[in-house]
Amino acid sequence: MSKKLRLSLIAASVLISSSAMSALPQGYPADYQKVVDAATKEGKVVVYSTTDTKAAGPLIQGFEATYPGIKVEYNDMNSTELYNRYISEQAAGGTSGDVVWSSSMDTALKLATDYAQEYKSPEQGQLPKWAVWKDKAYGTTYEPVVFIYNKRLIPAGDVPDSHAALAKLIASQTDKFNKKVTTYDIEKSGLGFMLSVQDFKADPNYFKTLADVAKGGLAVQSSTGTMMERVSSGENLIGFNILGSYAEARAKTDPSLGISYPKDYTLVLSRVSFISQQAQHGNAAKLWLDYVLSEKGQTILANQADIPSIRNDIEGKNDIDGLTKLLGNALKPIPVDETLLEYLQQKKRLDYIKEWRAAAQK
Repeated sequence: MSKKLRLSLIAASVLISSSAMSALPQGYPADYQKVVDAATKEGKVVVYSTTDTKAAGPLIQGFEATYPGIKVEYNDMNSTELYNRYISEQAAGGTSGDVVWSSSMDTALKLATDYAQEYKSPEQGQLPKWAVWKDKAYGTTYEPVVFIYNKRLIPAGDVPDSHAALAKLIASQTDKFNKKVTTYDIEKSGLGFMLSVQDFKADPNYFKTLADVAKGGLAVQSSTGTMMERVSSGENLIGFNILGSYAEARAKTDPSLGISYPKDYTLVLSRVSFISQQAQHGNAAKLWLDYVLSEKGQTILANQADIPSIRNDIEGKNDIDGLTKLLGNALKPIPVDETLLEYLQQKKRLDYIKEWRAAAQK
């Protein structure tokens, strides 16, 4: 081989290498390309999620466009179904999700405690400290929990702006609100149970407040979609502990659906994600998690899926900075840490449900 040809080949090799490296996100480790190459060989990533397929669609499309050799096998379930299915599959030792992504923060962290692999995402520095648990579980969104109401049937002057105002409104008009107040069934919805517990921790008078809210009778459901549909139609008049991301997305095309952010405190949910220890497509799982947390992925969530970003550098108002300007100190993010696990202890859970039921059925 001539010296000239050898130098040409070296130059071409350097060019290809630098081109591949420049495709990596800024700040990523130099050896991340090995993860990309290995993930491409794996060919797919299996995601178990509570996020609606429709809402996740733009994110999936963005990921597959960034990594064209990797397909996303996306499984959309409610939180209880996801938990039970994942547990059963882990016990059986068969195939399962490579990545879990759940809005039920407590059960997701419980799964992470038992089954997550340790992985320090290159995006970790862009996240709030409360959103990362032991380099295993990551909060991925910043979603206020809101009230919804029927704009045709609830006068503007009656719209509650706090939990106490919600209780006062319903307790003063029990006939009007008879069986027309909706929220999660905390026995069937893991998300509903978790949000109720967080309300209890935030409000010293929670069970009294709940009893007043329930004076008209509660119509409990297991999904946000059902609650929004019934409030929009007028079958129900008002709903509480609703994911604001879904409500805001629907309100854009539904003139009947109103949204109120409680000013006393607004819980903020963050969908928890982790990579399974037994992931069959472990490298692709890393790419997926990093993409969800990245500026590109978070921009898609915030501006195409209407799910607020957990970062503060996203264009537009649908991120931590934008929501802080809107709601300030009322925002109460739920941390991704062991405090989520307290009420998953069987006796404590059953005792809590019993007390909730006693208040909710008054």
